[in-house]
Amino acid sequence: MGDSADHTHHTRFRIPRVMWEAYGRVAERLGTDRSALLLNHVRADIREHGDERDLADLEVAEQELAERRARKGGRPRRSAQPES
Repeated sequence: MGDSADHTHHTRFRIPRVMWEAYGRVAERLGTDRSALLLNHVRADIREHGDERDLADLEVAEQELAERRARKGGRPRRSAQPES
């Protein structure tokens, strides 16, 4: 899984600010956020156009996301953990 052991990959791309702001408003009206919408779009593209390796990687990624959701809020922040 590479370097994703401690965090979800953060990526950047260029988009006009006004378009990004409009997308945020649309996401809010849909009761979600831009990240969720983008993830759904990426999933759909992989499912429609991906090869066997892409589909296998998607399954690995879905498992990672499920594990992260399961522990979200359940693990104390690093600064709150007792020192060894």
